[in-house]
Amino acid sequence: METFQAPIALLARLFLAYIFVVEGWGKITAYAATGDYMEANGVSAKLLPFVILTELGGGLLIAAGFMTRYAAVALAGFCLLTAMLFHADFSNIEQVINFNKNIAIAGGFLALIAFGPGAWSVDALQRGVSRSSTS
Repeated sequence: METFQAPIALLARLFLAYIFVVEGWGKITAYAATGDYMEANGVSAKLLPFVILTELGGGLLIAAGFMTRYAAVALAGFCLLTAMLFHADFSNIEQVINFNKNIAIAGGFLALIAFGPGAWSVDALQRGVSRSSTS
């Protein structure tokens, strides 16, 4: 499996990043509605620019493998906050599913924090790691 470690790590980053890039862009295109949703859930819409920056910016950083551990810390925290603030209604099965997904995604980011982005990343290139490396 070591032979496939670098491409699998890349795929893992891309899969984790996907939802954040899509959702971050979606919040830009539905800015007012997103702000209203946040307000309805007791979160100030003034935080929306930070949410967009975290989702879109963090997602792009994860995808590229650039500043990966920092972006993963931010996105893991974001997932946990999102679970608690927006999906902690355990009487609603959809909210329970979304809560569980956010916790699972946070776990994926914790793995990135622990093990790094892999050899096929900007971080690895900056460290001088070759594409054939398994770290």
